Amino acid sequence: MRKPAFTPLYSGTLATSFACALLPAVASAQVVLVGAQLEEIVVSAERRAANLQDTPISVSVLSDEMLRDRKAISLGSLADGSIPSLRVAPFATRSSALAIGIRGIGAAGDANQPARDQGVGVYVDGVFLGRAQGLGTALYDVERIEVLKGPQGTLFGRNTEGGAISIITKQPSGKFNLDTTFGVSNYGGYNSNLHLDLPSVGDLSLKIDALQTRRGGTTTNPMRDADDFNSFGKRGARVSALWQPAEAFSAFYAVDASHDATTPYHTQVLIAGSAMSPLQKAGASLERRTSSILGGPQEASVGTTNGHLLTLDYRLLDNLELKSISSYRELIQTQFDQGLIDGISYFTGPNSSFGRYSLARFDQHQYSEELQALGNTDAVKYVAGAFYYHEAVADNAQTPLTNLWNTDGSAYSLNPAVYPLNLDRVVIDRASRAITDSLGVFGQATWTPAALENLRLTLGGRYTRDDKSGELYTLNGAPSALAFDAAWSRFDPMLNLAYDLGQSAMVYAKYSTGFKAGGANSRSLTYRPFGPEEVSTVELGAKSQFWNNSARLNLAWFSSNIKNKQMDFYYPFEVGGSPRTVSDTTNASTTGTSRGAELEFVLMPVDGLTLGLTYAYTNIDTLAAPNPYAANLAPTKVLPLYAPKNAGSVSVDYVVPLGMAGLKFHVDSNWSDGYYTSEIEQTSTDSSFVVNARVALADVPLGSSGATAEFSLWARNLLDEEHLFYKSASAATGTTYGIFNDARTFGFDARVRF
Repeated sequence: MRKPAFTPLYSGTLATSFACALLPAVASAQVVLVGAQLEEIVVSAERRAANLQDTPISVSVLSDEMLRDRKAISLGSLADGSIPSLRVAPFATRSSALAIGIRGIGAAGDANQPARDQGVGVYVDGVFLGRAQGLGTALYDVERIEVLKGPQGTLFGRNTEGGAISIITKQPSGKFNLDTTFGVSNYGGYNSNLHLDLPSVGDLSLKIDALQTRRGGTTTNPMRDADDFNSFGKRGARVSALWQPAEAFSAFYAVDASHDATTPYHTQVLIAGSAMSPLQKAGASLERRTSSILGGPQEASVGTTNGHLLTLDYRLLDNLELKSISSYRELIQTQFDQGLIDGISYFTGPNSSFGRYSLARFDQHQYSEELQALGNTDAVKYVAGAFYYHEAVADNAQTPLTNLWNTDGSAYSLNPAVYPLNLDRVVIDRASRAITDSLGVFGQATWTPAALENLRLTLGGRYTRDDKSGELYTLNGAPSALAFDAAWSRFDPMLNLAYDLGQSAMVYAKYSTGFKAGGANSRSLTYRPFGPEEVSTVELGAKSQFWNNSARLNLAWFSSNIKNKQMDFYYPFEVGGSPRTVSDTTNASTTGTSRGAELEFVLMPVDGLTLGLTYAYTNIDTLAAPNPYAANLAPTKVLPLYAPKNAGSVSVDYVVPLGMAGLKFHVDSNWSDGYYTSEIEQTSTDSSFVVNARVALADVPLGSSGATAEFSLWARNLLDEEHLFYKSASAATGTTYGIFNDARTFGFDARVRF
């Protein structure tokens, strides 16, 4: 497809200011106001710059302006469903660790373990982030987020059976530019950020990014001097440098550090069973509460990350480019989780203890090296390379009971055996560590035969070897010698056939495979290794632009086979006469199928108005697998996790010129069927309908220096809709509890740019 010609509607700063403003909620491309035409978008989904409409895979793009319109501060903000086939949710009550699934594939029921991985890879400037922990940190100066759907086993490698999320940040420009924002919001929230581009000095350009955002809790904790539930405080800084001593060579270096303090979501009692206290029975509600029934000690869980990135780019020949991406990252995540206090606290007798305070520490460091060669001939363009990844992870867990009931469960106090809290006095229930080494060699080539210029045939493949070992050295409060040492190797092929139907339409057919690495379950009694989970997918798609390039329609149909699914099984056991439930993981012998279709449509009917619609249909087989650890228990259902059958999003953007300034209106509405989040909690979440909105007065001149200001009002969950994104129902106790989505948040931002 050739880039359409266009004529700018506005001159001066307004055209620039709103170049990225008109974007549908899940449009497959960035939309620019260009005389009722849609602008070409360049993406790097195939590891080189290309027009998105010429890229024969299903990709959705979120630009910086789209993120601003939705007041998205982290990947966790995408839980509203702005990309329907992408599901993002906190791991249980913890917003610091995110479960991510695409098309119902990839998200683990419990990836909060050192020797266990997710199946959707998250990349920042080409660097793979190995853990679910730390994904809730605030985003830096993002240029765009590309969501690649379906297995990406060739170019993006390990742990991309469901797809990949590629975050691309803005690099130094070598020109002076200062972009600052300050804002306030309800729940005592405030935010500020600074993006400073410095003029180049010789061949060196520098950029500084700094940000902070804070919000108080949305659910009150009645315990005196304890933090409320669902608060956050995120801050971070990044310094990047771009050195270009010659036209053919560049070196990009970035160092960053972040701090993410969060308190857990509150788990609310919906229906109180007979074993619950009078307080819980009186306070149970099917509507979102603003205060917890029970209070407990609570402080923020703190995650700190830091890292270094060095990217070297050398154009050896006019048709051959060499690239190196080197990275080292560290992550420390502490956990102080009292979010379940209402949901799992039972009155077991006079003066009995309750209030399971989940305390944990998670440490990880990783380094990676990727080498790429990108080239082309008259008929072939290719990418080849090698990738090495090393990771060391450790965790532990403590679970003291912080509170005591009175004689009849009508009141409670702190447990003097635990408080004042001294972690040295609290038994470590579980501790483990794991080491991973992964090596991959990959290649992909696209051939366009001279006799058929509209036809493109792409072949690719990656060989991967994973070596993983681990120790579960503390189990149920006692020393343990459990360990594993395993290795797996595999080859993932890819075949893609694309055909251009003229200048503005394309059809394609793709076959690809991917996998989620093997590992071991540190919550088990055996710590036996399980193998990789595998996905093979056939995808048929069509991409088109029409009506004089004022409309874009992209369609995709997919069918995925899921083999050797890493399945959690639960069974009872006793420790010191006390009954408990334990989980273990093995590869299920059953094979599942995920089928579905996606539609993305964007229309600019008149200058200044952009409409967006996207829809995803996903249907995954529900099978049953026998429990290999407890034959007397009923078979466990192999459920589709994070896979609503129907989900969609609609957006409207409208710009009204006001002299040199402009008034922009944005609204997006996102809906979804309910879905499962855990194989043990086999209860579906609620359906949801979330509306976000923003109105901004932009490009307001500040004197004659060229500086401009922007003032905006925004709201997330504008209609204050309520739905449960997690639910648990126990037939044995008659209790149902769950976690509600965030209540309506709103605020005001002021932005100044020089």
